[in-house]
Amino acid sequence: MAELFDRSRAHVSAEKLRDKRFELSELPIPAGRGWEPAREAMGAVLVDPPIGIDGVIKKLRNVQSILDDLPPSRANNRVAAFNDLYLTITRRVDHALTTKATQPEFLELLDIEFAKRYFDALRRWNDDDEATPDVWEVLFKRSRDEEMSQLVAAMLGVNAHINHDLSLALVATWAEFGAPQDDVVHKDYLLVNKIFYEEIPPLRRSYSTEWQLALDGFVGGLDDWSQRILVTVTRARAWEQARELWPIRHDPDGFEQARLTMDRMASVLAEGVIVADRWLNGFGELADDGREFLSRLLDRQRERTVAGIRY
Repeated sequence: MAELFDRSRAHVSAEKLRDKRFELSELPIPAGRGWEPAREAMGAVLVDPPIGIDGVIKKLRNVQSILDDLPPSRANNRVAAFNDLYLTITRRVDHALTTKATQPEFLELLDIEFAKRYFDALRRWNDDDEATPDVWEVLFKRSRDEEMSQLVAAMLGVNAHINHDLSLALVATWAEFGAPQDDVVHKDYLLVNKIFYEEIPPLRRSYSTEWQLALDGFVGGLDDWSQRILVTVTRARAWEQARELWPIRHDPDGFEQARLTMDRMASVLAEGVIVADRWLNGFGELADDGREFLSRLLDRQRERTVAGIRY
């Protein structure tokens, strides 16, 4: 119920989460948030909202073309990794509209509202707008960070899109399509889970570093299983968050405070993922150095043994 929403408590939580995020990382925002040197081109792509899922796919392709040409080098901008994944998933959703969806109008509208949040974040960053959601800022300000793998960059984008954007998109879709009806549209909502299950494993491996691939091989199918669970849990939580937001949709201040708390929570999670990735990469490099050192020792020992036999 709207009257049960504790705005003061939400505000305190949002501030605590902001402080926690800065404990994990105080990386400054680069001078000018815009997508330099393609600020003008990006602005032109994002000026109008997409019409239909075809419009979403076209806009994602145009954004991909711009991101692929941005620094640090061709196709190495970290936001490009997420955009590529998002484009792949959206194409699969488009196919599902005509082959599997029972309520294709709902699923298409949700896809459009979902994409609007991502495009809005890109536009705000391009306009140097401080209202860029925190969770997207975590990724955007590291767009040229080659120390962060493309895999982690894609994960940060998925985190922002599901743990922040998805519930907002659901509320907007229900506002147009009708109040939440689990028995009617939820099956179509779960179709996207299945698409994630099929697409994420090969995409994950294509973005992985050599060390990440080695770890992936070591754990076998565990990564695929755990990511299926993660997709299931996070998308289920987004649906429940949307249901919690629905009663306060006509209270702009309260809705924004709830959104901000959700945004800050997702941004703390994102910074935690980066910290964990840095640690794992450091461990992987240490292991590689150890293997190289041991290999050199063994080579020297073999050389001495051969020399002893000769003389």
